[in-house]
Amino acid sequence: MPFNIKKILFVDAVHPVLEERLIGMDYVCEYDLTASKEGIEKIVDQYFGLVIRSRFPIDKTFIDKAVNLKFIARSGAGLENINVAYAEEKGVKVFNSPEGNMDAVGEHATGMLLMLFNQLKKGDIEARKGIWDREGNRGLELSNKTVGIIGYGNMGKAFAEKLSGFGCRVIAHDKYKKGFGSSIVEEVGLDIVFKETDVLSIHLPLSEETHHYVNTAFLTQFKKPIYIINTARGNNVCVADLIKGLKNKTVLGACLDVLEYETKSFETINSEDLPESFKYLSESDKVILSPHVAGWTQESYVKLSSFLADKIEKEFS
Repeated sequence: MPFNIKKILFVDAVHPVLEERLIGMDYVCEYDLTASKEGIEKIVDQYFGLVIRSRFPIDKTFIDKAVNLKFIARSGAGLENINVAYAEEKGVKVFNSPEGNMDAVGEHATGMLLMLFNQLKKGDIEARKGIWDREGNRGLELSNKTVGIIGYGNMGKAFAEKLSGFGCRVIAHDKYKKGFGSSIVEEVGLDIVFKETDVLSIHLPLSEETHHYVNTAFLTQFKKPIYIINTARGNNVCVADLIKGLKNKTVLGACLDVLEYETKSFETINSEDLPESFKYLSESDKVILSPHVAGWTQESYVKLSSFLADKIEKEFS
């Protein structure tokens, strides 16, 4: 690779604004959206930068092949598919763009909760059939409820901001962040979350520590029945234990944008090998499902790339 040509390889499709911005910084942008991870490893030594969503994991083997790589730009928030520590040890900067879809996630979580509380899925299906059951579709108000947030990063904060006009109390716990209490959120310990929460929203990265974070042992610590929202990672919640909670009414309802059955790329679900638990979720009127699209809006598509471009420009220009 000539020293004066800096090439960027896109292995996932992102909004074209990122390519436009990179070309404006005198980078040469190339695409390979089909080759396997092993195929990309054979050519990655030619590139200064790599742009990816979640197509394949960036592990030690990959990074060792990327001898000229200076940055990895991940369009999105989660970094569990990238060995960040090893990349940085090798002098490779890792950028992500949670600022780009945090508003979308906050709005989606709020929308799912309102849909569940007001039985909009059930009411819509019935109304289309001419069933005008007002009493059977009586809803709940978010006002005066206590919403507990676990994980107060970009997504947790955005959700708290969206809730600020609903007249509810918002409390949050973050094991690794302190001093974030404000006019819209109370910083609390887990004991207060367990004691006072009506609605629990998960905003955690995926790690060994947070895998199946929501399980039976966790759910039995709540002092009253709760509603659960998960727009983070499917494996944060053990679905079998969640269903136990739904059946014994320690969990009153769930809004799930992500499921533990997703592939690592988050692009598909193992539809031919879904367990019985998925059937339960899909048939329950106490559950709202969406296909990992909480951060997937027209606006976030642009912003995810724009924030990455800003970070690359700041670091290398």
